[in-house]
Amino acid sequence: MSQNAARELDSNNAVLYLPDGQTIELPVITGSENEKAIDIGKLRSQTGHITMDPGYGNTGSCQSEITFLDGEKGILRYRGIPIEQLAAKATFVETAYLIIYGHLPNKKELELFRYNLNHHAMLHEDMKHFFASFSGQAHPMAILSAMVASLSGYYGEESGMDDPDMNAARLISKIRTLAAFSYKKSIGQPFVYPQDSLSYCANFLRMMFAVPTRDYEPDPVVVDALNLLLILHADHEQNCSTATVRTVASSHASLYASVAAGILALWGPLHGGANQKVIEMLERIRADGGNIKKFVDMAKDKDSGFRLMGFGHRVYKNFDPRATVIKNACDKVLDKLGIEDPILDLAKQLEDVALSDDYFVERKLYPNVDFYSGIIYRAIGIPVNMFTVMFALGRLPGWIGQWRELMEDPGHRITRPRQIYQGQTAVDYIPIEKRA
Repeated sequence: MSQNAARELDSNNAVLYLPDGQTIELPVITGSENEKAIDIGKLRSQTGHITMDPGYGNTGSCQSEITFLDGEKGILRYRGIPIEQLAAKATFVETAYLIIYGHLPNKKELELFRYNLNHHAMLHEDMKHFFASFSGQAHPMAILSAMVASLSGYYGEESGMDDPDMNAARLISKIRTLAAFSYKKSIGQPFVYPQDSLSYCANFLRMMFAVPTRDYEPDPVVVDALNLLLILHADHEQNCSTATVRTVASSHASLYASVAAGILALWGPLHGGANQKVIEMLERIRADGGNIKKFVDMAKDKDSGFRLMGFGHRVYKNFDPRATVIKNACDKVLDKLGIEDPILDLAKQLEDVALSDDYFVERKLYPNVDFYSGIIYRAIGIPVNMFTVMFALGRLPGWIGQWRELMEDPGHRITRPRQIYQGQTAVDYIPIEKRA
């Protein structure tokens, strides 16, 4: 390209030079936090090329107003509000409203939202038959995803009850009941129905742990800890499950179908199962004799094949701001409940070593939110196979907010990634009698 031609290019655009001599200008998009993106929307139509980005780690799939995340600086904000402020001052219900509707609710809005949550917690009695059909060994996530999808049959377009705002409240309310019923089904106990007079988190804990012969009074420290955990997990930008929700929603699937897909994506051990892996690691250390130093040394040895779960983070390169908040809650829960549990003792020992060992400090391998959330869930009696369900409860407002944002975007398109084909080139069909 000549110097004169180069000067004619828009200085706000990126320029891509291709091996075949083609040149294309690509618009640069700047976000409100000065993030930069190159818009390649016309790349294929104008040049015949596509980009290759396995896992989409460098690809922006949307423009969103919900969550800002800066992994280098350890920043997480919902609708502009720092996670530290929400964790210290807000309830999960307020946070859910903020994420879904774009602003903190005033008193009237919050009262109406709470009213809807309290009065839509019950399930249609017919749905109890669905629970009865599951195997006693069914994983609670399998049950939860199926039950959320089945809500489409009760509150879909055909029912005349397909109201987006009401569906958001219905789902946030009913998912507690579905989760608690899933747990009760897995352990063979009778269901405990929701109680309108309790707060969101207290209501869920009662449905989980009350039995016909003994009611359950949630400890305020436990309620506060659960409220905090749900806030910290409420949204996290375009992660695997959120991207799944938006992908399914791009076909105009219902909220229930889209969220059910998100639940299944979250179920994968590389995504929502991280805090479960922390407990499994601690159980392995205990079974081996409880020698923390041995496993710390193994973690430092690249050839050992052992990884310390719950330390460091793929996105946060400095520190996980959620972990800073949750550590204090973890200490408070353990102190208040006074639980004697060798697994939790090992966790505290491991935390002390990691925070003081130069190897971990230099590499910024600090305990993350999954490390502390696993400890808290174990301390309050949540079984390991329910950890991912708890993650889903927290992430639900984010999924709903992302679903609404996509649906309200008049320019959104159905998701349809491209590929580079590496298979067999054209060959003729061979009749079966001639095949080797």
